[in-house]
Amino acid sequence: MHKLLQNEWMKLWSRKPTWMMVILLALLIFGSAGITKWNNSVSNANIQETWQDIVSAEREFNQSMLATSRLSPAQKEFYEGRVAIAEYRLENNIAPFEYTSMQQQVLDSYMLMPIVTLFTVIVAAGIVASEYSQGTIKMLLTRPVKRWKILTSKYITVLIFAILFAVLTVLFSALAGLLFFGIGEGSFLTWNGSEVADGSYWLEAFKLAALSFASVWIIGTFAFMLGTVLRSSSFAIGLSIFLMFTGIQGVFLLSRYEIVKYYLFTHTDLTQYYTGFMPVTGITMTLSLVVLAAYFAVFMAISYSVFVSRDVMA
Repeated sequence: MHKLLQNEWMKLWSRKPTWMMVILLALLIFGSAGITKWNNSVSNANIQETWQDIVSAEREFNQSMLATSRLSPAQKEFYEGRVAIAEYRLENNIAPFEYTSMQQQVLDSYMLMPIVTLFTVIVAAGIVASEYSQGTIKMLLTRPVKRWKILTSKYITVLIFAILFAVLTVLFSALAGLLFFGIGEGSFLTWNGSEVADGSYWLEAFKLAALSFASVWIIGTFAFMLGTVLRSSSFAIGLSIFLMFTGIQGVFLLSRYEIVKYYLFTHTDLTQYYTGFMPVTGITMTLSLVVLAAYFAVFMAISYSVFVSRDVMA
């Protein structure tokens, strides 16, 4: 397996499109930070709002959300924590990070995970399909290695690629923030359910990135299945990207029905349990993990059954 993984990793990075994706990721992140800096310098030239004003407004908003009666336990805990942190800041004169600071760019890096999903889909859809289109599949399968091992090595390569790009997203965000905004003042506070405490913004950033990675993982697995079954990377990429951008719309369309709790895209964003934004009530982290595991099992079962049984020697 080690040799198979090494071979797949070398093949992946021997292609120019892979390096182009790294460059494009960096350009998108640095370009976005540059545009943010320019917009901030233009729009905030005459704004004299202090951080106390901003935190007070956030506290009032979160208190109004707590007053609603349709909150789930996760949402209630989230808004209680936001209120407690805001009050602690105001009482102790502890400023938060400025929006235009390196620290805040790191904290917000998880919002760029759709870019990682897009690149992962491209790699996942093509890693098997390209063997057919390039005519190398026969040579690959004539090696004295079982087919399931070959497919496993390809899937693990996709996962390693996705993890690497997720980490690069956080690091590029930090470098872009440092270049355009510098290290800002302020502190990061957390709510542990009973009290406010100092926290690590790096730990928070990687925690949010890990929760966002669920979408990268499951959509990448779906693209991997399509590429393996249909042997067409273009169709697999197109369908996966279409579902990535439209799947959430199905959540709102099905929100009145019980089936929405078992709909894949209801559970792809695990940050909803951490940020309090939950489009569907009555679901839990445990349910989401079970549903994602079930979809994963189906996708992989289809991939292995087709790849192992397909006759490519004729």
